[in-house]
Amino acid sequence: MFEISRKSLIEFLERKGITLKDLVDTALEMFSPHPGVETREKAAQLLAEEFAEVLEDVNVSCLLIASFLLEEAAEQGQVPGLNPDRLKGPAGLVADEILGMSIATYIAGARGIFELVRFDQNKPGILKRLGPIVNDAIGGLIAGVSSNMYTKALRAKVTK
Repeated sequence: MFEISRKSLIEFLERKGITLKDLVDTALEMFSPHPGVETREKAAQLLAEEFAEVLEDVNVSCLLIASFLLEEAAEQGQVPGLNPDRLKGPAGLVADEILGMSIATYIAGARGIFELVRFDQNKPGILKRLGPIVNDAIGGLIAGVSSNMYTKALRAKVTK
């Protein structure tokens, strides 16, 4: 397995090759202007703020770290019924999707699931290069944060 320090989740992700910039850039690939977040620059700012908040949540940390541990165990053939070939194959595994859905739902509710579908179908940015389990978990993270960005921006615009 791997060592997990008491440092922040973003430091853990960076050790895995995923930076805050990667997360923001991936979210921006699916950006669509909305009230309160009309430009990519504004979206980048709001996304960075939202990631900073979400990445401090212990439950998000648990789910993301679990996805990395699961993928590592599966790659080593340590998950009963899930050999490395099946892990990379096109069908049969849904636990990865459930992890992504759980993260997106935890962060942003049903709106997070809507965003997750968009990210999962397109696999923008960093999602293309991640493994089959981690890409869904990180996709859920990005989808939840993206959804919250749109929701909070609209709410702020309406209350002005």
